[in-house]
Amino acid sequence: MPPLLRSAALSLFLASFSIQPVSSQADHPCLSLPHIFSDHMVLQRGQAIKVWGWAGPDETIGVKLAGHSTVARTDDDGAWAAELPAMDAGGPYELKIHCMDSVVVLKDVLVGEVWLCSGQSNMEWPVKLAVDGEQEAAAADFPQIRLFTVPKDMNTQPLGNTLPAQWERCSPEAAADFSAVGYFFGRHLHENLGVPVGLVDATWGGTVVETWTSAEALADDPELGAAARELGEMDFDAMTERSQAEQSAWEKAIDEQDKGLKEKWHEEGYDWSGWETMELPQLWEKAGYEDLDGAVWFKRALTLQAGELAGPVTLELGPIDDSDITYVNGAEVGRMINQYNAGRSYTVPAGLLREGENTITVRVIDTGGGGGIYGEPEALKIITSRRSISLAGSWHFSIGTGELPPRPAILHPNSLPALLYNAMIHPLIPFGIRGAIWYQGESNAGDAFRYRERFRLMIRDWRQQWGQGDFPFLFVQLANFREEQQEPAESQWAELRESQARALEEPHTGMALAIDIGEADDIHPRNKQEAGRRLALAARAIVYDEDLEYSGPIYRASKIEGNQIRLRFNHTGRQLISRHGLEWLRGFAIAGADGVFHPAQARISEDNTVLVSSEAVPAPKYVRYAWADNPGQLDLYNDAGLPAAPFRTDELKVSTQKQ
Repeated sequence: MPPLLRSAALSLFLASFSIQPVSSQADHPCLSLPHIFSDHMVLQRGQAIKVWGWAGPDETIGVKLAGHSTVARTDDDGAWAAELPAMDAGGPYELKIHCMDSVVVLKDVLVGEVWLCSGQSNMEWPVKLAVDGEQEAAAADFPQIRLFTVPKDMNTQPLGNTLPAQWERCSPEAAADFSAVGYFFGRHLHENLGVPVGLVDATWGGTVVETWTSAEALADDPELGAAARELGEMDFDAMTERSQAEQSAWEKAIDEQDKGLKEKWHEEGYDWSGWETMELPQLWEKAGYEDLDGAVWFKRALTLQAGELAGPVTLELGPIDDSDITYVNGAEVGRMINQYNAGRSYTVPAGLLREGENTITVRVIDTGGGGGIYGEPEALKIITSRRSISLAGSWHFSIGTGELPPRPAILHPNSLPALLYNAMIHPLIPFGIRGAIWYQGESNAGDAFRYRERFRLMIRDWRQQWGQGDFPFLFVQLANFREEQQEPAESQWAELRESQARALEEPHTGMALAIDIGEADDIHPRNKQEAGRRLALAARAIVYDEDLEYSGPIYRASKIEGNQIRLRFNHTGRQLISRHGLEWLRGFAIAGADGVFHPAQARISEDNTVLVSSEAVPAPKYVRYAWADNPGQLDLYNDAGLPAAPFRTDELKVSTQKQ
């Protein structure tokens, strides 16, 4: 997988980066709208509806929706903005905008709840790759849920429009590639509120919070301020062109040192009988190749019967990290470049397969982090007109190149601050939203202590830019990840979680806990259903005023009582519980004045508090809970079934704290 500070799909999207023209609808040269306005859209109920676009200078614009109408006048640059009165949930309606002889009619427009879903890869992760992804996508038939995916783009200047995109009705086809956390959140709201729900997916894997924050907000930052202030003077087109050239040269250098390309391993006559074998699907790091970045070739034979050659044949490989070129019987049938979380599905041309033995060859290129053909076993298969044949199991493999040439400092979303804000958030403003959900932070773990300020800065920045007041902002705290830590130790991920929790000091915020639904060996835990549900619980309580418990226990206060420390919590529900029925709760550590932490005994007291102690610490002063990248099995929950949030009672200097 891409390193935390590296964006996915760099070369694929670099080619599309450009400053967007204001005109977005060639059919109406006199009148154009941002792409966020399209058929099937959802407008936010209960607040004034803002509509804007472009036309010729000094033109009159008329706007009509559900019996409401208004007019606007364009300025010298042709920009206009109009406002319609607030409406209740309903629809479908037609939104009509006219200017002179040009009329734009947007059909099937609903009014309901609109939420922005943003962050890095765990928010980007699609429904089809979640737990039971194929079944979830197949069941995603919700005509009153609408989906809008902001295309990946970046720029040094705030853009007026996104790359081309449009709203879609929630169908199995549309939902499959949409944000899983966003979809499960929206589905839960729709089923409980009974109103239309619009979800806007603005995500990019591997990105830091600073790229999602405006240059204006970062202008006074001691480290980023200078770059933020200079963004407007940069020639982004020239930067992109140079970066593309350097990226292409680097990819060519990888090809030139790949032994598999030189010896034509994909061709039919090549003898691969001496290759080693690997069980697929799995990342090759799990097979013992922890430090391998480069090109690895996979091969396997497949026997087909004559009757299976008639009709369409599809080769499905699941997700491949990062890139692949796939061959059948020596002929290329498909490729995907730098799309680490996209499932591969390639049509095998008629006449290419034959009765008897056939050969499948996959060249996989990984440039950092995990690599290989991974995913669920059932996703690895070939489908003929007669049957589906599993390809999971033993494949032969050989390393084409295990050493990458020096990588150039190519332009990517983390190169400069505000790049994604400018191209993926700014064009949406001031489209009416109820609030935002956010899943990000992994890429900031190395600077976790400072994240406490920069994350809150981004929240305040978005609210100020939107001009809707302190709209609700709900976020997922990082899940447990990496090998379980058995002894108390420093943890950047624990520090990042603490910084996330500090954002709860901002008004109208909520935190969905994920410390119990992560996966030790996968930075992308597949249980997106629970993450979405917990965000939706927070929305129902904080935004829609339902009387329900939406958070696990949150540390509130502590008191030293002799050789033990008593802890008090908010969000205890009716009572604290031990999820696994154990008397002694796991995950606690305790320290004295020396700040050296030891594993502790902890138990729930009769007064709904937790008592913590250790024979190794007769005079305790501090307690930490779940303070690890992966604290393992935890027991402290409330009776709503929600886990306690990681915390510490001390303010000792931590590993990412600069001063």
